[in-house]
Amino acid sequence: MALSNEQKKAYRSIGHTLNPVVTVAGQGLSTGVMEEMNRALNDHELIKVKVSVGDREVRDAVIAELLQSTGAELVQRIGNIALLLRRNPKAKPSLSNLSR
Repeated sequence: MALSNEQKKAYRSIGHTLNPVVTVAGQGLSTGVMEEMNRALNDHELIKVKVSVGDREVRDAVIAELLQSTGAELVQRIGNIALLLRRNPKAKPSLSNLSR
């Protein structure tokens, strides 16, 4: 499902105050990183991810692979930081960044 401009704007305003919860570095997308990514998306729904690998093409490829493997949507990417969204109807309101 594609996000409308209004939705993206609302999610960006929520994401502005968030800190990255997952960092992808030199080891790339290991199983541990993917498990943590899925856990964070299930709990928080809207997360920031820091991607500190190679140049722009490598970074874009890693973000594309993240989106494909997790089923998340890209809300925004600025430099090394990507804001990802994956709705979870069973998310706890106390953990979700969308219900705060």
